[in-house]
Amino acid sequence: MLLSGRDTLITTERLVLLPPRRSDYAEWADVRNRSRSHLEPWEPVWPDDAHTRADWSRRLRSWNEGWRKGRAYVFLMRRISDNRLVGGVSITNVRPWPQLAANMGYWIGAEFEGNGYMREAVKVACTWAFEELGLWRIEAGTLPSNERSQKVLAAAGFEQEGYARNYLEIAGRRQDHVLFALVRQGEPG
Repeated sequence: MLLSGRDTLITTERLVLLPPRRSDYAEWADVRNRSRSHLEPWEPVWPDDAHTRADWSRRLRSWNEGWRKGRAYVFLMRRISDNRLVGGVSITNVRPWPQLAANMGYWIGAEFEGNGYMREAVKVACTWAFEELGLWRIEAGTLPSNERSQKVLAAAGFEQEGYARNYLEIAGRRQDHVLFALVRQGEPG
């Protein structure tokens, strides 16, 4: 199923999730740069031009292509009360039938951590992916030491399924991950 990113808006009581737009650049770069020491231990190594206009343009092209091809759906999270950008959540590596599965990733600015925003965003993004994309399974992985992220997943209904050695390159080296999944309830078809 191909969806138009421009028209997609997902809301919760406190947040709105919407696809990134060219006009989001300055605020996105500001939040990410101010949160650099908070984010870097949990992400792949940042490119030398991280958060420049060139970096943003590359990302935006890639994210838009993902939407067009039905393979990846990237959202920015904004607080409804003041429209502040607080983080992002993504549904990527979307696999069609017979898998009907995808991976989930997310990040939050350091100053917004601890308010339940990520738990809220993960839950609603999963509901959206099940209902709009027809997925049956959403997978996520965390570093074993990232207990906060594991709590977010557990609160959203994810269950721990395994442990993957050298799963992803994070912070410049291959690292093990704890694997989680959320499976849609009900019978297919």
